[in-house]
Amino acid sequence: MLGRALSFAAVGLPEPADPFRVELTAPDRRTWAWGPETAAQRVQGGAADFCLCVTRRRPWSETDLTATGEDAQKWLEVARVFL
Repeated sequence: MLGRALSFAAVGLPEPADPFRVELTAPDRRTWAWGPETAAQRVQGGAADFCLCVTRRRPWSETDLTATGEDAQKWLEVARVFL
């Protein structure tokens, strides 16, 4: 995921090597998913909350997003779609 790499690079951290799984619930209640199903690093929650997080409009701790794994938690702390 290019966006994940950008987020870590923006704060001077290397991108984690382990694969990530992202599962977001779309507004129509369908699930959007990326990454291997067996990935230990996981981000799950609503697509709208994910957008608020990566545009830096709301901290992930104030959303319904969940992060499993230390790298997934760090990603949500530094997530951004712009520098």
